[in-house]
Amino acid sequence: MIHAEGLAYSYRARRIGGTPVPAVHEVSLDVARAEVVAFLGPNGAGKSTTFRMLTGAVRPSAGRARVAGHELPRQARAVRRRIGCVGQSSGTSPDSTVVEELVTQGRLYGLGRGASRRRAAELLADFELTGVERRQTKTLSAGQRRRLDVALALVHGPDVLFLDEPTAGIDPHARAHLWAHIELLRREHGTTVLLSTHYLDEADGVADRVYVIDRGRVVAEGSPADLKATTARDPQVRLHVPPTSLQAAMAHVLATPDTSDAERSDEDVTFRYRRESSALPDVISALVHQQIPILSLHVEQPSLDDFFLGLTGRALREPELPARHDRGRRKSRLPGRKDRKA
Repeated sequence: MIHAEGLAYSYRARRIGGTPVPAVHEVSLDVARAEVVAFLGPNGAGKSTTFRMLTGAVRPSAGRARVAGHELPRQARAVRRRIGCVGQSSGTSPDSTVVEELVTQGRLYGLGRGASRRRAAELLADFELTGVERRQTKTLSAGQRRRLDVALALVHGPDVLFLDEPTAGIDPHARAHLWAHIELLRREHGTTVLLSTHYLDEADGVADRVYVIDRGRVVAEGSPADLKATTARDPQVRLHVPPTSLQAAMAHVLATPDTSDAERSDEDVTFRYRRESSALPDVISALVHQQIPILSLHVEQPSLDDFFLGLTGRALREPELPARHDRGRRKSRLPGRKDRKA
């Protein structure tokens, strides 16, 4: 459904003599029908720029891509009619009602008035917006507004859905709600989804595969489980025992081979253990043998952030200052309403 080879993009920075500044370097990817693929990387890594190339919003400096059966950039107009895009910010008119937005979107895609209204009614029901269809979009909650953004991207029944940071700024309940709708869309309609996100649990929980991008380059690709399995970081255990047993529990952990980073607080003992070893069951067995009650035990497996840290030496969600030549530039966007007829 999506195939790209050697995509690259450079822009000319005004403040450093017009020298081309590379933003994306030779990105290649393949995404199958009905697959959910996540682009994971820090701010400024090149995720949004790659999305803009794949949606026909900008012309690549090098490379080629095929999306939904059409070549980019030569057939950009045809590509836009087969894809739906949700950018980082909402493109709705604040004074329009929810149903007006949906009907207008249908008309922009060539649907008749009646067909646009029927499609709007379907999407209102699908995304649980039926009770707010007469409200102005500026009165919606963040979660409702984001569901409307996705509904707008689906008016014309696209084969591919691009989601650029779709759940940024909404609460965990609204995030879960939105992803449930996306999963239903994939399962019932075979929609292909390409998303970018900073939320590691989203990439871990909803994506079939992950492309890790850093400084404009794809540095790793695979399923979340496969990527996490390659990290050298050991699992961490948080062991909650009665306060009177903390010292004894700590002593047992320290005495057990293949444990490390043991720490004791006023409430629990934490430690890491080598995953191939029997250290964890050995600790539990020792505590049970000494009749030390285990009030709770939590094992934290290596995360995608651990994988990224091991790969690049930086945390995935580490705040980054924009480069000097990048300051003051407008936030990039995916194709919106003004691009539909382009």
